[in-house]
This record gives sequence, C-alpha cells and structure tokens, in this order.
Amino acid sequence: MSYLLRLRLSDRPGSLGMLAVELGAVGADIRSLEVIERGDGYAIDDIVVELPSTSLPDTLITAAQNVHDVRVESLRPFSDVLDTHLELELIDVVAAAGSDRLQVLVDHSPRVLRASWAMVVAKPGTDVLRLFASSGAPETPLERADWLPLESAQGFASDNDWVPDVWRDAAAPLGDGAKALLLGRTGGPEFRPSEVARLGYLTGIISTVIP
Repeated sequence: MSYLLRLRLSDRPGSLGMLAVELGAVGADIRSLEVIERGDGYAIDDIVVELPSTSLPDTLITAAQNVHDVRVESLRPFSDVLDTHLELELIDVVAAAGSDRLQVLVDHSPRVLRASWAMVVAKPGTDVLRLFASSGAPETPLERADWLPLESAQGFASDNDWVPDVWRDAAAPLGDGAKALLLGRTGGPEFRPSEVARLGYLTGIISTVIP
C-alpha cells in the first residue's frame, strides 16, 4: 500500500538520510520525494512510501517523528507517483477536450494538484453555482463565496466561517475571474503558498485554451 506523507523537517544535511533510516526500519520503501516549500531552516516535503500490507500506516508517523525536528502534517493513501510534469499533461488534455473542457479540468486536477476534489464555481448574482464537479466533491451546497469574482489564486484558512470544518481549500480564477477552480482536501493538509502559486500558474495557462 502506498501513502503520501507530508512532513516539515529541518533543512540541513543528513535530515533526509535519518528519515530514510527510520522509515526503512518499519519496512517502508521511499518511492519518490518532492520539496513543496523551503523556509528559514525548514522544508516541507511530500514523500510517497510503500508499506507492506501487514503494517499499520500509523507506524509511518511514529518512525518519522523519531527524527529530531520532524513533524508529520498529514498522511494519506496514495495511488500515484509524484510527477512534476503532470501539469503539462493536464493542459494538453483540457485543450483537446472541446466542449467538455471544464469537466475534464475538474476530473483531472485533483490528481495533478494532490487534492481530494475539484469544482468550477460562479456567482452571477447572490447564489453560488456549482457548474462542474469531480467525483468526491461534497454534496453540501456552497452557500457563500464572497471571494468571487477572484483576481488571483488564494488559499482559504480553515477557520473562515464559510469553510466546512473538514475542508482545506484553495481557488484560482478562470478567464476574467467570474468563474473559479476550487480545490479541496478533506481533512487537510492546508494548501501551502507554493501550492497556491502553482495552482494560479496552471489556471492562468488553462484560461487561454478555455473560451
């Protein structure tokens, strides 16, 4: 079984080596790694690990936290590998999709941006319209979207009063910003600033191929 670990760890030589040793001790095999963000003395990494079916996923948390200054931000089942070129694939697929472009966008963007679900939403008046949605998108209607129209990509704090407790969200404008691509992670983690920027770059390019 594969899992995606999001970790905050010290950005210093040897940290990843010590982490690999601890994960290996519980039978975990590191399949891929991506640095999501770097700050003053720390790094946020997404690590895909393979764990034997006989092992409990909680052993990954325990192993990672055996390393000094490592904090596990989230642990989720994962069925893919990290691939930073998936954005180009998504752009090509959307561009070739004809009239179904927006549905194709919400169907594929969760995999590319490691979200739980995606929606295209708009607010032409006082009501919020869900125009397209991926599988797994919440059935609960989005009653408020005061942030529309949207000028640039942004992440939303989980304590905003319009955000349901289990949502962690980010959105980016499509076209003139009257519509937006809304991504959600059920249970977290929250979108890091670098991920929000990545979302904004991607939707900016995709907006050029969506009428």
